[in-house]
Amino acid sequence: MAEDARTGLLRRAAERRALRAVASGTERRSGGLDTPLETRRSVLPTPQVDAETFGRWSERFARFMGTASFIVGMTIFVGVWLLWNTLAPVRLQFDPRALNYTLLTLILSLQASYAAPLILLAQNRQADRDRVQFEQDRQRAERALADTEYLAREVVALRITLREVATRDFVRSELRDTVDQLVEELAAGLRERRPEPAEPND
Repeated sequence: MAEDARTGLLRRAAERRALRAVASGTERRSGGLDTPLETRRSVLPTPQVDAETFGRWSERFARFMGTASFIVGMTIFVGVWLLWNTLAPVRLQFDPRALNYTLLTLILSLQASYAAPLILLAQNRQADRDRVQFEQDRQRAERALADTEYLAREVVALRITLREVATRDFVRSELRDTVDQLVEELAAGLRERRPEPAEPND
């Protein structure tokens, strides 16, 4: 009886867990109640940004920040800001020196806080491109090495084949020997056919 009561309690606890899972929306549509969803919904809506477009924009921004025109422009901007808020009449100053140029400090801090991640993003994209380029260079080097090894084997095979082929000097020497032998045989044949001179009668 105690066993039946325990089984009933376990069954009711499992049912309560299943009802809570259904109520919280963690039930899979195609799976069972004991399998949670792999993705969670975010509490705050996240804006959809095209990563490629944003990456290209960050690269252009990082490239511009590394130019002399940006440094000169930033220097002129800060210089004019400081001169205006130092030398202008107090009623025309919008970031007075008495407050240690708080607004300028805030602007420069915001610029640095946004510039650093954008530069890192641009560097990561460049590193990805370098990795792809390195892989392509490695594949091209492997193909070039394979082609070179194939050509080397072909050259060796041609050299071995050419060793068995008669060279021009060898053919000339053989022809010369054959002609000399034919000339000797012809001369010997002519000597044999030539009649011997008759001896004079005494």
